[in-house]
Amino acid sequence: MSESVQPRPAASLLLIRDTNSTPSVLMGQRGAFHKFMPGRLVFPGGGVDAEDTHAPIAQSPQPHVMGHMHRLAGANLASGLLSAAARELEEEAGLHLGNPPDLSGLDFLCRAITPPDNPIRFDAYFFIIDASAAAGTLGGSGELEELRWYPLAEALALDLAFVTAQILRQAQDWLAMSAASRASRSLIPVMRQRTWNAE
Repeated sequence: MSESVQPRPAASLLLIRDTNSTPSVLMGQRGAFHKFMPGRLVFPGGGVDAEDTHAPIAQSPQPHVMGHMHRLAGANLASGLLSAAARELEEEAGLHLGNPPDLSGLDFLCRAITPPDNPIRFDAYFFIIDASAAAGTLGGSGELEELRWYPLAEALALDLAFVTAQILRQAQDWLAMSAASRASRSLIPVMRQRTWNAE
């Protein structure tokens, strides 16, 4: 039996607008040429590059967010994941959080690790932020097709990958929480083997 592929660290960003009425999330469809999740609706995101670890940040997330990141990812990888999330948003969607990015409004939603039997694996950290924090013109590199704002209920009714639907449900739970409840979380949802655990 061959050893499983080691998952590559990755970051995705859920940009949410109309949080107090009918929340929508920015998503796009991966092209059919992609080896990982081709043709699937996803959030802007991707693997951590070497330069992400040293990329400048105007403002870091709040202390409770950084605490979770350092605990689960370590200080060096935490910086890389945060920078990767901001970089991928700009590359894939044409929106930015500033230059360098201001991540003070960002929260750590959850983490999901691709099961070990997959030939391509990611250890993905999912962040969430209000769309008012972003500027720019929606467009990006063209890597994501059908890029637009999807109401959460509409998105969940689509034929989504299992993990994507699960992340959207985590976003629904997060939106239902008060700011104080979000800040007081002692553990973060982590998906391993398609099952959530609090870690």
